[in-house]
Formats: sequence, structure tokens, C-alpha cells
Amino acid sequence: MTTTLSESNLPGLNRIHRGKVRDVYALPDQRLLMVATDRLSAFDVILPDPIPGKGEILTQMSNFWFARTESVCANHLTGIDPVSVLPAGVDPALYAHRSVVARRLKPVPVEAIARGYLIGSGWKEYQALGSVCGIDLPAGIPMAGELPQPLFTPSTKAAVGDHDENIGFDRVVELIGADLAERVRAATLTLYAHARRYAAARGILIADTKFEFGLDEDGTLRVMDEILTPDSSRFWPAAEWSPGRNPPSFDKQYVRDYLETLDWNKTAPGPSLPAEIIEGTRAKYEEALRLLTA
Repeated sequence: MTTTLSESNLPGLNRIHRGKVRDVYALPDQRLLMVATDRLSAFDVILPDPIPGKGEILTQMSNFWFARTESVCANHLTGIDPVSVLPAGVDPALYAHRSVVARRLKPVPVEAIARGYLIGSGWKEYQALGSVCGIDLPAGIPMAGELPQPLFTPSTKAAVGDHDENIGFDRVVELIGADLAERVRAATLTLYAHARRYAAARGILIADTKFEFGLDEDGTLRVMDEILTPDSSRFWPAAEWSPGRNPPSFDKQYVRDYLETLDWNKTAPGPSLPAEIIEGTRAKYEEALRLLTA
């Protein structure tokens, strides 16, 4: 049964972070309880209306990908049942399918983005400068065109309510050092290549995706937070992709497209969503989960 949760409430646990979607609680032994709520952000603004069950879909999809990619890159999961760490009196049904117990890592302070197609902010930069994140590209690539090879195009990791900004690899080196920057780039492109092949065989093109990484106490680089979900990726139905136009998508681009029709300056507070946009968004997330995970 689908549950709806806009904000978690776990008495007795110390909530240490409230992100755009996830609430994070400290647990003993350097562990975290991460709860994926049904909040939806667009243009880095949390919208007032939740998408019922979205957090459950995101968690199921992330867990699927974490399992598929653990031989490619270590991740933050512990395998501990989240219900086992809930405070007494909390309804486990509300949290069981939207929560994970994770290792507490030292976050790498960049958003690690892989792009295989030219769309979004990358397309805008390419039109103006012929490059993406300072990487020069050949002339003549159309909107939504496939890139000659996937690119690592990092961005800043903005606070809630602020906007991420694309940065060049040299800036990543300045922020985290050359060795770690190379490790993050390699892990990002390897994860993307692995997922892209799998998804393409199921009729989905992953145009771009965002990863977050952290370091454990041994210095192992681990992918964390969420991976390859409709919130962190741009999923296109392969049968409807055609270079030169913006394809339909299984992700929150559906909401962004609606918001672009409004007279809104893309700063908080965000506008309320009509019922049909809420239901349409949920349906797209569910379809992506079904197609990718069967």
C-alpha cells in the first residue's frame, strides 16, 4: 500500500540533515537512517505538494541499482533493516519501503554528473560557447543529440534553496585534490556506462545522471544518497528519441515543463501543482521503475 510522507517524524532520533527529498538521522556506530520523503524539488526549489509514494519508488530504484553496481563501485548501504532502528511507537509501514541504513561517510563536495546526450544546461552552454563545462565539442550537434563520448561535467553542491553551478574539472581538482578528482571522474563514467547499457536494453536512454560520493574511514570511495532515479537522472523512452527535439521523459522534466509555462521566477516559494500534474508525475516514476526493474 502506498504511503505519503512530506516530512519524517522520528522522536528520539537526532535529525542531522533535511535535504530536498531526504531526511537523515544519526545512528550509533557511524550509521545513518536515510528517509526518502515524497517532497519534490524543481529548479532547486522544494515544491509545496508531495508526490504520493515517490520516496518509496526512489528507494526501491536506488536499492536495485546499488545491488547491480556494487561490483563496479562500492556504495553506502549496510544491509541493516531500517525497521529495526525505528523508535518505538512509529508506524513501520510508513518507513519500511522508503528508508535505508547507510554508512556515515565524509561527503565529496561536488555533484558528479555524467552526460551522454546534449540537453538541459549543457545544451544552453553549447549553443553559447560550443562547450559543456569548458569541454569543447564538435560543431553541429543538435538538441538531444548523442555526444561523441560520455562527459564528466561536475557542478557545485549547493545548499537547499540555492542553485548548483557547472564547474570545470580544474575546479574539482582545486576543491578535492587531483587524486580524488580522478577517482570520482572514473567512478562516475564507469557507473554511467554500466547503467546506460542495461537501460538501453530495456528501452530507456539515460541522457544524463548525477551521483554523490563519500569516503569511508578507510578512504574507500563509495557512491551514496541515491543513484539512477528519476530525481537524479534524465530518462528518455528510446522509441521516442529523435535528435533535434526535447524527448518526453520518465523523470521530473514533466514537472519542469509545466512550471516553465507559469509566471514564476524559480525561487522559493514554489507554486502548487494541479492534481493532474501530481498524478502524471507519479505515473512516470512508476513506469520507469517497472521498465528498469521488472
